[in-house]
Amino acid sequence: MESSLPLTIDRSADLPLHLQLAEQFRAAILDGRLQAGHRLASTRDLARELSVSRSVTQAAYDQLHAEGWIEGRTGAGTFVTDVVPLQPAVRRHAPTKPATEPQLLTLRPGIPYIAPTPDPGWRRAWREVSTQSPAPGYDDAAGLPALRAALADHVGRVRGIACGPENVLITNGTVHGLRLLLAVTRKPGDRIAIEDPGYLNAVVAARHYGLEIVDVPVDEDGLRVSALTDVPAVYVTPSHQYPLGGRLPVARRNELIRWARRTGALLIEDDYDSEFRYDVAPLPALAQLDLDRVVHLGTLSKTISPALRLGWLVASEQMIDRLATFRAESGDWPGWPMQAALLAMLRDGYLDQSIRRSRRLYADRRVHTCTVLSPYGQIIGQDAGLHITLLLPDTVDDVKVAAAARAAGVVIAPLSEYRRSTSGPPGLVIGYATPSTKDLHKALNILTQVLDVSRR
Repeated sequence: MESSLPLTIDRSADLPLHLQLAEQFRAAILDGRLQAGHRLASTRDLARELSVSRSVTQAAYDQLHAEGWIEGRTGAGTFVTDVVPLQPAVRRHAPTKPATEPQLLTLRPGIPYIAPTPDPGWRRAWREVSTQSPAPGYDDAAGLPALRAALADHVGRVRGIACGPENVLITNGTVHGLRLLLAVTRKPGDRIAIEDPGYLNAVVAARHYGLEIVDVPVDEDGLRVSALTDVPAVYVTPSHQYPLGGRLPVARRNELIRWARRTGALLIEDDYDSEFRYDVAPLPALAQLDLDRVVHLGTLSKTISPALRLGWLVASEQMIDRLATFRAESGDWPGWPMQAALLAMLRDGYLDQSIRRSRRLYADRRVHTCTVLSPYGQIIGQDAGLHITLLLPDTVDDVKVAAAARAAGVVIAPLSEYRRSTSGPPGLVIGYATPSTKDLHKALNILTQVLDVSRR
């Protein structure tokens, strides 16, 4: 059965004539006007009908044949193949949020204040990067050698870790470093101890690799070493326990190191915001006690910006070699521009200046936050970091308080969302770094109104 179609040629169109014909044949097959087995007119007859050269119709058929829409049968002609028309996917547009939705203020922890305009140190770093050409080929999987050397000096000076560039690996932040470490050193079914309450992303990372999580309770000083069982790895935040704020004292740090040496366990130290202490100088890192047993994770997320996605991992030379070998195969490491910018910030002193400036700003905000919220419960963890924890009376539901605060325009984290199996009082984990000073005051005013209602 030969099919005849109302084909048209537009000589003024940009699309070549043979492609115009091919497009019309495709549409006819897709909408069912031409079905499998239908015989098409010969190229000579079609050219005569459309008043075009035979080369045009032959080119159209050649295109359709190459795509599989038609086939030639010796001595019989050209036929539509057995192509099942495919319905085009329907693009579903996400519903647009109402333009009248109020702008939420955030008091969630862990995000620094970012000024609306970049300061001169930031601009200098990126100008320096813009004048450099990247090295030919791929970067070192462990990171730029010059940056690793600069970071070894930095962590030695500010965190007391005696190390060299061979002990440093550049990461995309603490979670990236943790995931890399788990991928290389753990296998599904392994046990890992994590503080409870503790950092949710560490729990998510451990579950992603199929690890069995052992919840370890914490007290006002941090992780309770006496509660550790026979586990091959421990994730810990010794400088500022997240989220309760305890600082692991020297005696307990020594106890933890002795336990790791006795059991052969690996200690994973998340040093996420140790730069910000408001009472005394930061305690030396846990890794400075034993770099063979401790892997130290550092980040720029709290000092410069989480948007940079940069951090570092400090460990024994053997561990760094294992991680770099794995990463060379996976191709998963920070890009050259980001690393070069961080190197410029370290050499220029910008990172140190930014920390000093931020520490003064956060110290004032911390005092204001504690003053405003102290009538509503017990404040803990106020000596360091970018957040405090407000412990509420047992009769208060912190999840409901957080929901009510959000409805009033403030996003806040309930303490119960950080707990897994260890019980404890309700509370709120309140970050005071992110908003402007004006917005912080506004958010706290809203929160106190919500807390007033919760006490009635």
